Amino acid sequence: MYAVYAVFILNGFAFASWASRIPQVRDALDLNPQTLGLVLLAIAVGSLVSMPLAGILIGRLGAARTITAMVCVQAAGLTTAAVGVRDHVAVLVPGLFAVGFGSGTWDVAMNVEGAEVERRLKHSIMSRFHAGFSVGTVAGALGGSALIALGVSVTAHLLAVAAIILLIVPAAVRGFLTVEPHTERHVRNPLKAWTERRTLLLGVFVLCMAFTEGTGIDWLGVAMIDGYGVAAALGSLTFATFLAAMTLARWFGPAALDRYGRVALNRALCICAIVGLLLVVFGGAVPLAMAGAALWGVGVSQGFPVGMSAAADDPRHAAARVSVVSSIGYLAFLTGPPLIGFLGHEVGTLRALTAAAGMVTIGLLISGVLRPERA
Repeated sequence: MYAVYAVFILNGFAFASWASRIPQVRDALDLNPQTLGLVLLAIAVGSLVSMPLAGILIGRLGAARTITAMVCVQAAGLTTAAVGVRDHVAVLVPGLFAVGFGSGTWDVAMNVEGAEVERRLKHSIMSRFHAGFSVGTVAGALGGSALIALGVSVTAHLLAVAAIILLIVPAAVRGFLTVEPHTERHVRNPLKAWTERRTLLLGVFVLCMAFTEGTGIDWLGVAMIDGYGVAAALGSLTFATFLAAMTLARWFGPAALDRYGRVALNRALCICAIVGLLLVVFGGAVPLAMAGAALWGVGVSQGFPVGMSAAADDPRHAAARVSVVSSIGYLAFLTGPPLIGFLGHEVGTLRALTAAAGMVTIGLLISGVLRPERA
């Protein structure tokens, strides 16, 4: 269990460390909102290339060896991106593609392992693993904010993050459960999951929630700087507030999840996210916007982990279904950055965040798909 926590934490730490420096990358390379959106698209494309076949890869190698391979890819991507920040967008983009490629399959593998631990414990814990991811993102965001204030370069920061994950993650996965190679590959083709109505709808739900969460991760700091005129460190602090609220809600969420069920809880949280987004966009004052960021973080806290748990209800097909749901969900990171970027070019980055409110509304309407699968 602790090995799974460590892998989730480090995955979040690596991603948020990059995300916390997006405003400085934008300034260093003189990118407008449209171009920045397209640059951020590289991470999503990398993830979407790797994720659809993740179920097959995990079935062959197991979660531990898959994560070890993918962390090497991600570390190489961070190193390339670190050079690209000092050099040119043409170097940065391939690095970000590699970051997304490694992170995508790493994400599926750690969720499959988390679902296996949850089944063996016989109570909800997936949300807490994702809280571990959020702990990592908070640490990454706060670290980024501190390094910005200290004047540490983006290049030095990303190189340090690459070294940290490359040293720690391969050691952590040695503590994973000993699991037989995923049995669904002996029963049927894992790609069969792409034809299942419930699995596809779960993917759409996760897409809506991932879009809303990812918009906060990619654009909240920029929106605060551009929309409210705050300093870069305060923009990163607002981003950290969003992540901290999401982390706390994920840690304490299992009790509410067991009491109220997946559907009722996530409907209430979707409404919370909508209110928070409206406060950020239309609050008109930095304290209200920061309060809205906290509500936004709470509102999206359970969507992704509950979607993963729902996809893994049947252990025979967990890897294949988690791969499908993750692949669809990560379309949010393909469409989100450029959509917000193009909208930001037309109406301003802050107003463009209203697109996330529309997506979470769709998630609210289809949340009934989260009901546990019956044998």
